[in-house]
Amino acid sequence: MTEQTGLKATLQRDLTDAMRAQDKVRAGTLRMALTAIANEEVAGKEARVLGEDEVLKVLAKEAKKRREAAEAYTGAGRPELAGAEEAELAVLEGYLPAQLDDAEIERMAREVVAELGVSGMAGMGQVMKELTPRIAGRAEGGRVAAAVRAALQG
Repeated sequence: MTEQTGLKATLQRDLTDAMRAQDKVRAGTLRMALTAIANEEVAGKEARVLGEDEVLKVLAKEAKKRREAAEAYTGAGRPELAGAEEAELAVLEGYLPAQLDDAEIERMAREVVAELGVSGMAGMGQVMKELTPRIAGRAEGGRVAAAVRAALQG
């Protein structure tokens, strides 16, 4: 077996360190993230090794699940469960690129709309197609779509 490099290898090393330190939250979160990556690798017709971008997408998806679960638990009056989800989210965010704030996303959306010269909601798909690779894991799709909608309408 060849030596792994990159984010997946970092996650595996950090899992070993967390287990040695008996950090249950960190170890559990990293174990869950590595399982999600492994599941993605065997999904589809044939097994494959994920690239760095694909590993980041899996981590971003897992972080989004934790964020949504924390919000749901908070809304349901279950702060102890929300706190557990937020702790896992904090671990995952340590491996993700810094997230863009709304103002930055809106600025980028306006730039792409101007570059493409589109207007109206008919240009939404075109703008998203151009903007998504530029943002690459630094913001959730829903936030990007909202910024594009605002740029196209205003």
